[in-house]
Amino acid sequence: MESPILKTVDLNAYFGKTHVLKNVNLEVQKNSITAIMGPSGCGKSTFIRCVNRLHELTEHATSDGQISLNGEDIYKMSPTLLRRKVGMVFQRPNPFNTMSIYQNVIAGYTLNGNILSKTDKDQIVEESLKQAALWNEVKDNLHKKGTFLSGGQQQRLCIARSLAMKPALLLLDEPTSALDPISTSKIEELLLEFKSSYTILIVTHNMQQAGRVSDYTAFFYLGELTEWDKTTTIFTNPKHIQTQNYITGRFG
Repeated sequence: MESPILKTVDLNAYFGKTHVLKNVNLEVQKNSITAIMGPSGCGKSTFIRCVNRLHELTEHATSDGQISLNGEDIYKMSPTLLRRKVGMVFQRPNPFNTMSIYQNVIAGYTLNGNILSKTDKDQIVEESLKQAALWNEVKDNLHKKGTFLSGGQQQRLCIARSLAMKPALLLLDEPTSALDPISTSKIEELLLEFKSSYTILIVTHNMQQAGRVSDYTAFFYLGELTEWDKTTTIFTNPKHIQTQNYITGRFG
């Protein structure tokens, strides 16, 4: 098996004195989709926020242990560079409301002071919106505000904004929980298409969604990574009683 794209070794995270992630050891393979699952408050979102160093932006939030991306220690990278390599899509669509659709897509470049020619900008916008299956819906309205789009379109715009930076890793924190079933289905289809070019971690409460899109599932419980395996194995033959209880709906 080739080297993992993402590896955590004894990762701990805290909010003040509260220990929210406990010695998490996980290896994520390239071009795979890993579902991060577990009951509310078990550390799922904190885990992915550690991966792109958003966790440390919260007051009194700290972490220790190791995280490496393609063998590089993320704590030795500038956070700006790291967040170019690790895209993030949040639970609620959050296009920048003062910007047009076009400006939203290239926001990562403009906010970091990268100077691009108009040709390069046009190309990045078109490519990213096509990847997010949004181009045909918005190509005649690129200079309208992103907020005039529907919720599902706004979330695909946020995905396009992440893809524009050509990340190695894409993190999604319950990206469809605020969306209707049709929009959810579109985003799931996109994730399966992205797998050939990107590595994806998706936090989801939706077991059917994890079953449809993920290759691997990491199950968190009370801040610990209780179990990690192929999704089919986790769903059909979990090793731990907590995983079994969660999957059979005994607690959530």
